[in-house]
Amino acid sequence: MIAAALLSASSLWLGALLFLPLLLAALWHAPWVELFSDFRRQHLLFGTVLALFLLWLVRRDFPSGLSYHFIGMTAVTLLLDWPLAVLAAFVAQLGVAALGRQDWLALGVNGVLLIFIPVLIAEVCARLVERLQPRNLFVYIFFSGFFPAALTAVLVLLAGLGVLLIDGIYQMPPWLDDFAGYLWLIMFPEAFINGMVVTALVVFYPDWLETFNRTRYLQAPWKDEER
Repeated sequence: MIAAALLSASSLWLGALLFLPLLLAALWHAPWVELFSDFRRQHLLFGTVLALFLLWLVRRDFPSGLSYHFIGMTAVTLLLDWPLAVLAAFVAQLGVAALGRQDWLALGVNGVLLIFIPVLIAEVCARLVERLQPRNLFVYIFFSGFFPAALTAVLVLLAGLGVLLIDGIYQMPPWLDDFAGYLWLIMFPEAFINGMVVTALVVFYPDWLETFNRTRYLQAPWKDEER
């Protein structure tokens, strides 16, 4: 999460212009009829907003204006599908900003980093897995849960550093050359948290996952009828 003081006016405007169409698309594609008629989905949505809000409050704030926290959007995207995931994350982001833990002017940039990029990666990976139609349950858990979460952590961090480098307001630390070693410390916790949440949902509540094909993954072992 980046403070508005570290960003130029052009970056703030560009972030808002990139994030606003995503919000409008999420509002347009969200399953409002099913949401209002299904109390289970409503509870999942409200619970996800609360979980994201609390997760994003557990973070490390640096004096420079940067903050580090886990993202958690990979599991949220698999749980709610991308339209509701975007809206849930945006509501959680508003809650964090209302507590003064995020700058209102930086909602667009942080929305792109913490919502747009993670949801895009999770959705692309989930669709690729669905296109391949594997019957192995662990393929879904790894390539839809663990792998996209690790990739998300790396790309979000690199994208944030790229914005800071382009703006030139933030003074980069001298140890930036050794930055590659710290990527592993970010990848594995993010992958572990999201992967374990997805694993627990698959085991205990597979019906909650909107992107999970229960018929394919949890059916009885295939047998050759000619035998």
